[in-house]
Formats: sequence, C-alpha cells, structure tokens
Amino acid sequence: MGNETLMRQILDYGSRSDPYPLYAELRKTPVCRQDDGVYTISTYPELLALLHDPRLTSTHADQEAAAGGQFPPAFIGMDPPEHDRVRGLTMRQFGPPHSPRLIAELRPDLEATVARLIDAFPNGGELDLVDSFAYPFPVTAICRLLGVPHEDEPRFRAWADKLVASIDPRPGEDPSIRLQEGAGTRKELAFYINELIDSGRGNSNGMLTLLAEDHEAQGGPLSRLELVVTAVLLLIAGHETTVNLITNGMLTLLRRPDVFERLRREPEIAPRLVEELLRFEPPVQIIPRRGALTDIEIGGVTIPEGSTVALMLASGNRDPQRFRDPDRFDPDRPDVEHLGFGSGIHSCFGAPLARLEGQIALTELVRRLDNPRLTEDPPPYRTSAVLRGPRHLPITFDGLRP
Repeated sequence: MGNETLMRQILDYGSRSDPYPLYAELRKTPVCRQDDGVYTISTYPELLALLHDPRLTSTHADQEAAAGGQFPPAFIGMDPPEHDRVRGLTMRQFGPPHSPRLIAELRPDLEATVARLIDAFPNGGELDLVDSFAYPFPVTAICRLLGVPHEDEPRFRAWADKLVASIDPRPGEDPSIRLQEGAGTRKELAFYINELIDSGRGNSNGMLTLLAEDHEAQGGPLSRLELVVTAVLLLIAGHETTVNLITNGMLTLLRRPDVFERLRREPEIAPRLVEELLRFEPPVQIIPRRGALTDIEIGGVTIPEGSTVALMLASGNRDPQRFRDPDRFDPDRPDVEHLGFGSGIHSCFGAPLARLEGQIALTELVRRLDNPRLTEDPPPYRTSAVLRGPRHLPITFDGLRP
C-alpha cells in the first residue's frame, strides 16, 4: 500500500475508530511526500526534532487570507519573537512565576463541578458520557477561568464544533472553504468576547479582566485585538482537547476492567495513568500545517523550502523506536515522554489544567459509577482526524455510589 493511500485512509472517517495500524505502516517511511505535496512525519525522533526546529514556521498565509485580514493569528500560529511576547503576557495570568498557584487553587471548583455533574446522572440505566459529562465539565472550567458568565456557557458548543470542523483536512476537499467557515465562526466569538470585556459582565478575577488590566507586564498589556484572539484560542483549545482526553480515557478504561478496578482501588495512580493515556490515545493526533522556511534535511529526506509539513503526533506516540510494546496501555510505563501535548515553543499552553481535569474526572467517574459497560464499541467518532475522539460514549451502569 502506498503512503499516499495510507494518508487518505487515516483521514477517512472509516478509519477513525482505529487508525493505529495505518500509522504503523506510515512509519515505514518516516518522512514522506504525499501526492498533494504535503510531507508527513511519522516517527518519534523526527517529530521531536521538528517540533523544536525554528526552520519550521507555524504561520500560514492561506489561513491569514481566509480570516480576511480582520484578525491577527493567535500565538499558536505565530513565530518568535511575537509568539514569545504574546504567550508570555498570557502566561502571567495562568501560571508561574506570576500566578504560581492558579491551577492548584482551581481544584476545589473542578471537584465541585464534577460532583454536581455526576449527581445529575440517573441512578442506573443508560447515559451518554460525552453529552452528560465530558463536554460540560471542561467548557465550564475554561469559561470560569476566563470569567465568562455561567448563562453564556452553552453558546460555546456550536462555536467549538464549527471551529474543529474548520481545521479537519479531508481528501479532495478545497481547504479554503473550511478556513473561511472557521474565520466566520472566530468573528462571531471575537465580537462576543469584545462585548463581554466592554460591558464588564465578566468575572473581575477572570483571565479576561486580568489580562486587559495587566499594566505591570513588560511590553503589556495585550492590545484589545490580541486579547480577543487569545481568548478565542483559549476557549476552544482549552475545552475541545479535554473533552477528548476524558472520553478517550473512559473508553480505554472500560475496555480494560483490570485497569478500571485498579484506579478505583488506587486513585493515586491517576497522574501517571493520564500521562500514559496522553501517549496511547492523544486528543490531538495530527498537527496538519507547519511550513518549511528553508530546505530541511531530516530522516534522509530533504523537505524543500515552502513545503507544508504534517506532524503525525499519534504515530510518534506509538513508535517502537521510543516505546517498548507501544500498543499496550500500561499506567506503570516508566518513560512516558509522549507528544500528547506537542513539544517545543508551541507545547500545549493549557497542559497543567488539562492534566488536572483528566485526573479528577477519571478518578471520580471510576469511583462513583457502579458496574459501567460500553453500550456500543466502537462508539461513534467525531469527523475530525486531527482532534480525534468519540462524539458520543453511550454506557449502561447499575447505579451511582455515594
């Protein structure tokens, strides 16, 4: 089977439930030019090298054009030095050294949200874990972190789904159409955030207000346009990937009753279990568009200047060069240096929050659900091969534990 055919199969919805055998075939040619000119990178050493390579740009002219020039890119689509400035200013309100205890101080609120959501489950019967739990938990968390009013939280579901669709590459489809659709959704969300800041309806301790009023930062605060674009990024990226982390996590555990019961007996294994999950079923499977600023020699292949590069993170996470027995889920694995959050300057901004959300969510679901079983396996998946996860996760269970 040719690598071009493999890539089409990976992107095809029919492979969504288990793309990993296809990734194994793709790794036989670690750096491969596809028939559309895109170079796929599928092995761990080459992926790690390129994630740290300044010759690979995150800025794409076609994406900027699709936005109609109305909005600058978020920092995920910037290169240094602008990337470092905007991400650094944003990080001041999210973590060390300016806000070192922010994530730890969120734990009580996260635990309360999880308890409230589980308390609302029926006492046995059937349930969709995505709609009833995995979706509302992280969207509630990120909205509260940013200071979005509770009554506005449901509005983000439609926006999030449209934005995910806009970055989902499909064979034979003109990518400009989806980029334009995504630009329109970003515009709607940006207008909402701008109005929220102007009206003062947001929480005064939320990141939106703190970022807007951070006059102590060197080179700060963010301009209003930068703040709006950054908030759009955090609202979507901080929510969609965590939905997949929780849903993939429960699917993995329900398929492995021994690991499920062990987490119930030993909740202290949750941190390393989540790290193994990020390797085994990463929420972000592909970084579809990076660009070569110059010729790049890697894996015995020269990627020409101007080429588009697709980084197949999920493939690298199952690379036997790096991980022993990579297709086995092992929460005791000693070397989980995964690519689930990327690496380099664009490593996941919200990783500390996502880790904590995953640990709390999985531990409490396992503790409180009595004899849960999958109703459908494989479950129906989202269309996206980039942000891969079940769209629904129907289960049956016998009741709720206190």
